[in-house]
Amino acid sequence: MTHLFLDTNIVVDVLERREPFCYDAVRLFTMAYNKQVQLFVSPMTYTTASFLLRKHGIEGMRNLLSNLRQLSHVTTANEQTVDDSLASQFKDFEDAMQYYSALKAKADFIITRNCKDFASSRIPVMTATEFLATLE
Repeated sequence: MTHLFLDTNIVVDVLERREPFCYDAVRLFTMAYNKQVQLFVSPMTYTTASFLLRKHGIEGMRNLLSNLRQLSHVTTANEQTVDDSLASQFKDFEDAMQYYSALKAKADFIITRNCKDFASSRIPVMTATEFLATLE
């Protein structure tokens, strides 16, 4: 089964229903629901998303994140993840943390709206639209 690591922007697109980006991202979650792919997100995504979802109130935010949790696996981030990120060529530390979290999860693809942020990735990086096009 294909393992997709979702960057935070993809997750927030779905949870916030950001148009037009959410449509293909929702298709990925539907595929996970139908057991066609496995979705992985980092623990950092939960903290960032919780901040962005605060306008929904604490209960609304927790419900949205609980729904996310039901359809995805949470990767690990530990000392090695931080050390690798600090020593990396990534310009953005958060992107480095995401990347090394995806590596640890043995992701087949990183799905993001900002492919250039993962230019030095050894994992193939694409948008949700690009990934879905590979299936057709």
